Amino acid sequence: MTVPDQAPSAPARPMGGVATGLALVLVAVLLGLAAERVTTAPIAAATAAWNGHTTTVPVTAEGMRFHPDIVTVPAGDRLIIELTNKDRRRHDLVLATGPKTPMVAGGAATRLDAGVIGGDVAGWCSLPGHRLAGMRLTITTGAVVGVGVGVGVGQTAAAGHDHATAMGSTAATIDPMAAPAPGFVARDATAPVPPNSRVHRLELRIQEVLREIAPGVRQKMWTFNGTAPGPVLRGRIGDTFDITLINDGSTEHGVDFHAGALAPDEAMRPIAPGQRLTYRFTASKAGIWMYHCSTMPMLLHIGNGMYGAVIIDPPDLPAVAHEYVLVQSELYLGADGDIGDLAKMQADQPDAVVFNGYVAQYAHRPLLAAPGQRVRFWVLNAGPNRSSAFHVVGAHFDTVYREGQWQLRPSDPGAAQVLDLSPASGGFVETVLTAPGNYPFLSHVMIDAERGARGTIQVR
Repeated sequence: MTVPDQAPSAPARPMGGVATGLALVLVAVLLGLAAERVTTAPIAAATAAWNGHTTTVPVTAEGMRFHPDIVTVPAGDRLIIELTNKDRRRHDLVLATGPKTPMVAGGAATRLDAGVIGGDVAGWCSLPGHRLAGMRLTITTGAVVGVGVGVGVGQTAAAGHDHATAMGSTAATIDPMAAPAPGFVARDATAPVPPNSRVHRLELRIQEVLREIAPGVRQKMWTFNGTAPGPVLRGRIGDTFDITLINDGSTEHGVDFHAGALAPDEAMRPIAPGQRLTYRFTASKAGIWMYHCSTMPMLLHIGNGMYGAVIIDPPDLPAVAHEYVLVQSELYLGADGDIGDLAKMQADQPDAVVFNGYVAQYAHRPLLAAPGQRVRFWVLNAGPNRSSAFHVVGAHFDTVYREGQWQLRPSDPGAAQVLDLSPASGGFVETVLTAPGNYPFLSHVMIDAERGARGTIQVR
């Protein structure tokens, strides 16, 4: 659609030095203060002269895509983009040449003056992970579409912190055999005691924290209550969980409790920074259930730490001497001290596979048992990509409970050697370690054991 021509207040021409910086700052200020206003003079792109024509194109953000994602205009046209956000979470549109919209809430709209178009221009949503998840826009004059004007392959910061290795980020290197510092304290793997209350109330705060995830390696994690995995919850069939989700982070997040069975439309909706919602569910089935961030791209949110476990005890579950919870997950390092690398997640190329968020922590701080004691291991595979094959070297499992079903009991003649779990599945196994010694445990997917999915049970 073409709108009436508008004469620029000054001839369109390339600007350099301080003048260019001031002009771009002025455009950003105007867009931030009045989303519906369009600047009077078009901004030059690729040194094109304005031909006197203005083209207006409607673009919709929906389903983690821009529709259309290729906009073709005649060379020298001034382009106005009318952006409508039909998603429930915020989006923006950033052009490699400088113009950008403010964050646009779900159901809202804004206009962007893209300037005078003289060649290919790349655009994207700048929220973390959105660009790599597919929210990209190309403006073209009909020539071969390539890298957008003014953006280099290594400029990941402008991409909304996607931190793709292919785009030039510098990640730390994990040594899975390195020992942590002498003062290192492993995450307590002891399962919470089954509570007496039938109603469980919890504030679940979304927090962005810089955490050590391997000796000498830190990553900015998106977490529930500051830890990855988040807190382990426990209850019985018929218990009600009343969860208040509070977003203290810098981008939208939500939560999905697999232990609940309810329509996701409202309970699992993403909430913006500073917002909160109440998520209530009644546990109707037993098992160890995953909870995780429900916001797209879920791969990035889960892969960057937003997951945890809920244990709903099977009826008449007997007590044991020791009960441990191990949540397997993967780490995909981005730049040192920054969030995880979505490109690695998409390629299923983890830098580490871990139990309870830290590389091989229980190899250095073993779990404990005494000879002859029965030990129960609750295991959840949070993924997001890798399968798990939980095994204890030197032990047989005489009890196996997997995905809500008893598969083996101590009275049965057989035994199991592994608890195999696809992503988002879980269960528990039990064993009695009769002789003193050190019993390694690991994922029997050997490459993942070598990446850090291993530990030790010390029997003494």
